[in-house]
Amino acid sequence: MTPPPRIGFVVSNVAGTTATQSTIHLVQAALELGYAVELYEPWDFEIDELGRPCARAHRLEAEQLGGRGPDEARAWIADTLRNRQAARHSVRLGGLKLLLLRANPLNSTILTFAQLAEAAGVPVRNRPGDLFRASHKAWLATLSGVPRPRTLVTRAPSAVQRFASECNSVIIKPARASGGSGVSLVRGAAGLEGAMDAAMRAGDGYVVVQDYLAGASDGERRLLYLRGAGLLGGYLRVRAPGEFRHNLRLGAEPAPCPPDPRDEVVIRALAPHLEAAGVWFAGIDVIDGCVVEVNTLNPGGIHFTATFSKRPIARSILDVMLQASASVP
Repeated sequence: MTPPPRIGFVVSNVAGTTATQSTIHLVQAALELGYAVELYEPWDFEIDELGRPCARAHRLEAEQLGGRGPDEARAWIADTLRNRQAARHSVRLGGLKLLLLRANPLNSTILTFAQLAEAAGVPVRNRPGDLFRASHKAWLATLSGVPRPRTLVTRAPSAVQRFASECNSVIIKPARASGGSGVSLVRGAAGLEGAMDAAMRAGDGYVVVQDYLAGASDGERRLLYLRGAGLLGGYLRVRAPGEFRHNLRLGAEPAPCPPDPRDEVVIRALAPHLEAAGVWFAGIDVIDGCVVEVNTLNPGGIHFTATFSKRPIARSILDVMLQASASVP
């Protein structure tokens, strides 16, 4: 009997899995397409005695879905992984039809083995060679032609003070972090030092300072970009009362995206930069038509985009990546 084709996912930790995560939507889509799915944590990799990149995988098979509906299937996948009940297999990374990097934070082990898999002929998305650069918030600040708020990336308090003095209010955040950690809204000079310290502690020491956009009160749009397809859709995140951040884990509410022609402008401006950086799938955070963040490590947003649009977003992503993997590096 011919074994099924395999798709691999690198994740930070299967114990943190929930049914609404974008990774679980992608896993579900892969299983429904008939693929065996393997998930690897950062400590699962090895090189065997023949010099081949390998891993200990949490493996799921397509037939395990049975007759479950979409919501039930995602709940079963998440429970199985979270409780570490998936079968464990020693596998070679060579031969994978696709390897998706879905880990945040990104570390040198993941990058090393992703590049070794790529050298063995495996299509890796997003491309590991450029991912470390594209995932740093300094990258966005360098992109020409992309609408974004006035931005500074620095470690110098004097530069932050100068920049803030020219703005009514600023957002200060770590240059490498996620989930709203270490992010502050500062009005005036009084809170700059504390905000900068918090951002430096939460990330790699560099901070991003952005002019605060008044349109933030109307919500932040999470747009989904896919190479070869452009804008897949998105949803609106409406911040919680008394909160300036739009993170769902901080109480923001998801809502459908009202039509905005500026979304296509943003995607057209970003697409050449994303393609050049080897980014196949990204989550773009937009306020008032300006890009405030580009998420490339573990971009989320599939669940609510699919829910509000009633379209199979995860299936579309895999279809495009699989069709292109034979001919596009």
